[in-house]
Amino acid sequence: MLKHKTVGLFVLSLVCAPVLAQWVPTKNVEIVVTSAPGGSNDKTGRSVEKLLNELKLVPSSITVVNKPGGGGNIAYAYVNQHAGDAHYLLVGTTALLSNHIVGSGKLNYADFTPIASLFNDYVVFAVNAGSPIKSGQDLVTQLKNKPQSISVGFATALGSHNHIAAGLLMKAAGGNARDLKAVAFKGSAEAVTALMGAHLELVTTAGGNVAAHVQTGKLRVVGVSADKRLPGALANAPTWKEQGINLVYGGWRSIVGPKGLTAAQVAFWENALRRAAQSAEWKTELERNYWSDDFVTSAQFRKDLEKDYNDMKAVLVDLGLAR
Repeated sequence: MLKHKTVGLFVLSLVCAPVLAQWVPTKNVEIVVTSAPGGSNDKTGRSVEKLLNELKLVPSSITVVNKPGGGGNIAYAYVNQHAGDAHYLLVGTTALLSNHIVGSGKLNYADFTPIASLFNDYVVFAVNAGSPIKSGQDLVTQLKNKPQSISVGFATALGSHNHIAAGLLMKAAGGNARDLKAVAFKGSAEAVTALMGAHLELVTTAGGNVAAHVQTGKLRVVGVSADKRLPGALANAPTWKEQGINLVYGGWRSIVGPKGLTAAQVAFWENALRRAAQSAEWKTELERNYWSDDFVTSAQFRKDLEKDYNDMKAVLVDLGLAR
C-alpha cells in the first residue's frame, strides 16, 4: 500500500511540476534598487541583471531602476503598487525591516514576497587617509570621549544596518548610541565621496565600496565587522574581534517581489536566481565585491526574515533607536 502511495505522489509531482514552472516573464522586468547608482544595493541589482541576461535565464529584457530616497521607502512603495506582478523585483536589504521597526516606513517584509537571499555584506569602518584616527582603538577612544567630534556617514537611513553597526561599536566603546553624530545618505557612494572630501570623519559601509580607495591610499579601514579578515585590498584591515571588540555584523542583500505573487512566479525566479548563484561568474562577483555567499530561497528566507525582524528590533530598542 505504501508503494502505491509513493508512486501516486511521484506521478502527482510530475503533473504539478509543469504547473509551477509554466509562468515566464512576458514584458520588461524591472529590478528596483533603493539607493542611487554606485553603492552596494546598486551593484547587487546590476550584477543580478548582468548574469540573468548573460546566462540567458530570462526570456525578456531586464532593466535596473534606481529609486533613491526616504531610506528605501520610495522604492518599497513603488514595488508595492504592483501587487501580483512578478515583472517587478526589489533588491531587498535589512532596511526593509529596520524602517518599519523605527517607524520611518509603513511597509514591512510581510508586504512583499520573499524570493531569495543572495549574500551577506559585512560592514567596514573607513576614515580618510589624512585622518588622525590611525587605528580601531583610536576610533573607539574618540567615540567614547568626544562622540560629537565624529560625523558618521552611511546609507540609506537612520536605523539602517550601517547605522546599527556604528551604534554597536559605540556601545562596545562604553558610550551611548544616541550620541552618534549620524549623517544618512541616499547611497553609499555619496557617503564615500563626502569622506574623501574630508566632510566626514567616518563612513560605515560595505567593503566593496571602499576597497579601490584603500588600494590607492585615499582611505583607511580601521575595523571590519566580520569574523575573519576580508581578502584583497582589505587584507591588512583588522577585524574588530582582533582588536578586542566582539562586533560581527553585516547586512544581507536579497531579491523580493511585490505581495501576492503566485507559486509559479516564485518558482521561476527561484530557479533563475539559483542557477545564476551557482555560476562561476557569480562567484567572481562575490569575490570582487567582498560579499559572503549565503544563498537561500523563499521558504527559508521567509523564516529568516521573521527571526531577523525580532533580533533587529531588540538591538534597535537597546540602542535607543526604537521603542
